[in-house]
Amino acid sequence: MSKKVLAVLAILMLAALPALAKPNFSGDWKLNTSKSIFGDVPAPDSMTIKVTHADPQITNVSKQSSQMGEFEIKTSCTTDGKECANEGFQGAPTKSVMKWDGDVLAVETQGKFGEMDFSMKQKWSLSGDGKTLTVAQSISTSMGDFTQTLVFDKQ
Repeated sequence: MSKKVLAVLAILMLAALPALAKPNFSGDWKLNTSKSIFGDVPAPDSMTIKVTHADPQITNVSKQSSQMGEFEIKTSCTTDGKECANEGFQGAPTKSVMKWDGDVLAVETQGKFGEMDFSMKQKWSLSGDGKTLTVAQSISTSMGDFTQTLVFDKQ
């Protein structure tokens, strides 16, 4: 191969690298209730998430205030598809698996909410400008299934 062909191939490969980079969800995020869809479930009064993401490690601290009171949940997991254990609502154990689906982070969680078992599937996506985090989630419980779209603004 000629040096020109090798140079062109090297430039094309370097140009493709940004497209291969995964989004970084790090930041302080505040729920935008006017852009979110809650379905039949009442919207929380407020919700924030502090995300620390250095792929494959991702941790977040979620704080929420609602009719049920105020609570904080801390989770830590990896984005490589390995199961991780955390404490959910009121310290109940949860198990999650996170993995990339293109530039979307897919999360599957099993756990308890009080005495009720639940399973949740989430898809985390970041806007092109990095200022909006969207979490599309579907939740199954013994009381029924529901979907929500939570939209967070970067602070």
